[in-house]
Amino acid sequence: MSTLLIRGGTVVNADREFRADVLCVDGRIAAIGAALEAPNGAETLDAGGRYLMPGGIDPHTHMQLPFMGSVAADDFFTGTAAGFAGGTTSIIDFVIPDPQQPLLDAYRTWRGWAEKAAGDYGFHVAVTWWSDQVRADMGTLVQEEGVNSFKHFMAYKNAIMCDDETLVNSFKRALELGAMPTVHAENGELVYLLQQEVLKIGISGPEGHPLSRPPMVEGEAANRAIAIADVLGVPIYIVHVSCIESAEAIARARARGQRVYGEVLAGHLVIDDSVYRDPDFATAAAYVMSPPFRPKGHQEMLWRGLQSGQLHTTATDHCVFCAPQKAMGKASFTQIPNGCGGVEDRMRVIWDAGVNTGRLTPSEFVAITSANCAKIFNLYPRKGCITEGADADIVLWDPLATKTITVKTQFSKGDFNVFEGRTVKGLAAQTLSRGQLVWSEGDLRAVAGAGRYVKRPAFGPNFQAAAKRTQDLAPTAVAR
Repeated sequence: MSTLLIRGGTVVNADREFRADVLCVDGRIAAIGAALEAPNGAETLDAGGRYLMPGGIDPHTHMQLPFMGSVAADDFFTGTAAGFAGGTTSIIDFVIPDPQQPLLDAYRTWRGWAEKAAGDYGFHVAVTWWSDQVRADMGTLVQEEGVNSFKHFMAYKNAIMCDDETLVNSFKRALELGAMPTVHAENGELVYLLQQEVLKIGISGPEGHPLSRPPMVEGEAANRAIAIADVLGVPIYIVHVSCIESAEAIARARARGQRVYGEVLAGHLVIDDSVYRDPDFATAAAYVMSPPFRPKGHQEMLWRGLQSGQLHTTATDHCVFCAPQKAMGKASFTQIPNGCGGVEDRMRVIWDAGVNTGRLTPSEFVAITSANCAKIFNLYPRKGCITEGADADIVLWDPLATKTITVKTQFSKGDFNVFEGRTVKGLAAQTLSRGQLVWSEGDLRAVAGAGRYVKRPAFGPNFQAAAKRTQDLAPTAVAR
């Protein structure tokens, strides 16, 4: 039996913060209180001057992803280990079947890849086509495998893009099963058209990437997905909201009572589109991801969305491709593998840009980096809070520690860091994964295969009932 007593810290949950000791026994939190007695044989850890926060949950990563003719550099071990260094203890990755591939076949492949994970993990499963078999596989995934969310790409024409028929069928099936549809909101037809137009006028470098994916392309898709979800009465989660147009679409829907949730990437909060105009191809290409980084004005709307509760979670879309892989798009930006890193830096960047500036309180930080994700995807209170009975995923956060982020000291296997040169204040001093110290003052102690697959139960009958109530309350058209 492993026992660890953390003394003298300030516990920060999404609802409050308070001074307390925390006792961890066999991977779970056994007790929280003042001046707890250490059991015989217990290790102790001094948390004086530090916050004790629930381990971060990154709900959007792509470890070992085969994509655009290449494979992401971080696998499930290196990616989850890098997360430990930044205070992230769990991820929700994506199973992405090829068109016509059975969902269960792809799921089994990803489960095999993830056996080497150092941290806990779950999966969203993408619906890339539709048939009776897909419908049946969705049922098996929810009812037997603990998958309660399905991803839909509205972009990437001629590859994994969903048409509206697939969206409607999949959303309806998700509602029947008590699962959450999630969407990558970009109009794939418009993106394809604009890519060709940009190439025709002689722009083939990375600067063409944001020109082919303007904010309204995202806004249109977000509005369409939200409208389909509204008609069917199903809650919906929009991934990597990057612009005013989609943030406003979510806010409007929520104002009328629709259950819509929005995710923001750490990079979109602090990086703007000027990076694509770097004269060095390798540098500019390193920032190519979708949706692209936006003009600075969009960042303020994203922060306000997080502050107001109209946007809910923060993620990274961690999908690392190195310079030789990015160089596949030297002749055309449309061939640059899309993806950036960030799982190691998300929490420190958001703390520095959010809490240190007064945009967020420590409790709000916990909400958007951990608790809200756990609640939305039915992991709470096992994850996302420091409470008795929860997994002992705990970060000892030093608000005074500083670091200049650089690829030279990162643990991710990428050869570029999108936050390169940014100095942040507030770091994970120690990280515990299920009670085991996996990161301590620069010493990474990740163990391949120590991570566990975490099943996420389907949402109960109230999921459908609440969605129907929202639909029933929607204004109806007056017959003319």
